[in-house]
Amino acid sequence: MIFKRLGEEIDSIMVRDPAAHSRLEVMLCYPGLHALLFYRVAHWAWGRGWRVFARFLSHFAKWLTGIEIHPGAEVGDRLFIDHGTGVVIGETAVIGNDVTLYQGVTLGGTSLHKGKRHPTLEDGVIVGSGAQVLGPLTVGSAARIGANAVVLSDVPHGMTMVGIPAKAIQRPGPEDQFLAYGCDAALPDPVARAIDALRQEVVRLRKRVGELEDETKNGAGGNGTSSRRRRKDGSPEEEDDNPSRHQAPGSV
Repeated sequence: MIFKRLGEEIDSIMVRDPAAHSRLEVMLCYPGLHALLFYRVAHWAWGRGWRVFARFLSHFAKWLTGIEIHPGAEVGDRLFIDHGTGVVIGETAVIGNDVTLYQGVTLGGTSLHKGKRHPTLEDGVIVGSGAQVLGPLTVGSAARIGANAVVLSDVPHGMTMVGIPAKAIQRPGPEDQFLAYGCDAALPDPVARAIDALRQEVVRLRKRVGELEDETKNGAGGNGTSSRRRRKDGSPEEEDDNPSRHQAPGSV
């Protein structure tokens, strides 16, 4: 049973990492696999009340691999931690099957109470490097978390989260498509889309202002209004209804 499970873990790594050339290479050179093996033993000890031994074992694994998995976390089958340095998985985190985590990922808590305070990742989730998934939220199955995203709320099934704070976008392609680092070059940039929308709005407003200026000019010309002299302060001079007052004495 143990060797069968180990074989599944190694095979899943070879499927998801083109840099893996043999089972022996994965067994000897992949810190994510080493950290997972230490976690399995530490979690077993944690469940039997050997808390100090379990924590010491996970601490030793962190020193050896650079990956910290709390022995109280619940981790499913075929977890792949690629590269791995800086990965932190908190005590009440729950990870489903076939999940992929890249370096620098944090599954962290946001409160001081002893209950559920870390994320739940359902099956097939991919979390890109440097992403922070914080709080007792749920990341739906087949979801993707882009590199360096900060996720603070639930993620729907099959969605991709990008940005700080992360926003959900619908990605192209099938849900089971593997996306390294949770990103795809075809994904739309929500910030760029917002800027494009603002540019289009500015163009529309400029066009409308031009139309209003033309209407104002045409309306002024059609009313037969003549230009009037203005004082130095810019105000128009009043028209004189009796121009004879300005004629010289004796003029006809």
